[in-house]
Amino acid sequence: MADAIRLEEFKGNVVAPVDLLSLQPGRVTGLIGHPGFGLTRLGLTMLASREQLGTVAYLDVRGWLSPPAAWEAGVSPERLVVVRCDDPVRWARVASHLLEGVSAVYAEIPTRIKPAQLHKLTALARNRKTPLVLRPLQGDLPNGMAHLRLEARRVIWEGTDRGHGRLQHRKLVFAASGKAMRGMTRLIEVEDDGTNAMRLVPGLAVASSGRATG
Repeated sequence: MADAIRLEEFKGNVVAPVDLLSLQPGRVTGLIGHPGFGLTRLGLTMLASREQLGTVAYLDVRGWLSPPAAWEAGVSPERLVVVRCDDPVRWARVASHLLEGVSAVYAEIPTRIKPAQLHKLTALARNRKTPLVLRPLQGDLPNGMAHLRLEARRVIWEGTDRGHGRLQHRKLVFAASGKAMRGMTRLIEVEDDGTNAMRLVPGLAVASSGRATG
């Protein structure tokens, strides 16, 4: 079972909790999970951490992205480029071009993309020092590809605990793993009130993974 995260556990070269939602140059972040776990909004929050350095790009496979959602997450309209491509033949080429021209890329991964194509993108991101967020629409990333892997575990809605009422905000629980976590798996909790970028809950987040809902 994954342990809960504590602020004081992160020292030295490992990414500090306050930086987990900030993209690192040349690093790959993997977002794993089904729709409904807030992964798109989390990815947009990560893009916002890089927009002061230049244009950021969202490679949209499903055609679902709403630009206002990106603006609400902190990405300025003039800094956001949205590219829609659901063709697995052209997808890797489009992603490569984006990595060479913007300060950060969030890319949904369509089905039928080969691991070799993803490894080439990872190498290009490292070479160009461009942060890359990869979101598989099905399955997972190849082992060891992501410097930081965030797997959605649970969604907790607050404000409707008795079956009615007004939704106030939600808390998202992720299992964080990869080199950024020193090879360990920790549970982190991210808070979202729907109006600002997501915030990592400081201190001890959660005691166990619970059961995925939402």
